[in-house]
Amino acid sequence: MIDIQTSVDSINAEIFEVLRDAKVLARRYYRLTGKLLGITGEVAEFEAATKLGLDLHCARKAGFDATEFRNGCPVRIQIKGRCVPNPSKMVGRLGAIDLVQPFDSVLLVLLDPDFNAFAMYEASRDVVVTALTKPGSKARNERGSLGIRQFIAISAPRWLRE
Repeated sequence: MIDIQTSVDSINAEIFEVLRDAKVLARRYYRLTGKLLGITGEVAEFEAATKLGLDLHCARKAGFDATEFRNGCPVRIQIKGRCVPNPSKMVGRLGAIDLVQPFDSVLLVLLDPDFNAFAMYEASRDVVVTALTKPGSKARNERGSLGIRQFIAISAPRWLRE
């Protein structure tokens, strides 16, 4: 009989090892080009899952990336990751949030230049919908995109690195 938890732990350990190697390559790529390698989303999802105990779903699932049980009910969480090369200057935008898709909250995972999480902020669907549908910004209204600082302002800290 195969111990399922041992299999999951083994797979997670292997994923951690692959992501550790990918982070090394991403840092090297950034030093050489000044551009980020496209691994931010995957790293953010894994960082959130390991630090918060979230259950990740299969890649490219529309609407949400993970679930977590709160008060006995599943919460569908959409995870957005951003690498912030200079954490004192948090500029940039989150990826598009499609309000048509199912999700209960959005979790922003901020990564430092070494692609390690330093902060996670979460906002409920209702708060995100209100922010995205507020009149005045084409990026917000048409593309479903909020600035990092805008998102932090409407969210609550979920995890902060000590």
